[in-house]
Amino acid sequence: MDDHTKRAPITDAMAACRPVRARRRQARGRELTPMAETPRQLSLFGDSKNRMQPPVRSYAPDPASIRKRLHGLLAQVQGAQTMPWAARDALMWETVFPQMANWLPQDQADELRAAFAREIERLKGA
Repeated sequence: MDDHTKRAPITDAMAACRPVRARRRQARGRELTPMAETPRQLSLFGDSKNRMQPPVRSYAPDPASIRKRLHGLLAQVQGAQTMPWAARDALMWETVFPQMANWLPQDQADELRAAFAREIERLKGA
């Protein structure tokens, strides 16, 4: 037997099934279209420029809230007779306080850094 005659019954069976598949798809609300013509999956959020955009975040902190926090920390160390934090936390605040002050105007930042450094030195000696 020749290869062509062996495959002929299979292709005939597949061809016979095509109308049945097409009717089933139409019954489910889908039309039979070639793969190249099927649309891509639709975007969940749409393709228009009017769709919702992710919020734009500002990463610059508010100087008023920074100032309030730094003054609170300074008041805490000024009112303390001994170091108010554990050694690890004290080291962290010695690093973070000057960096937080960078968000303030230069003259305020320098004043707060100097006052905090004086108080930390005083508490280290106590």
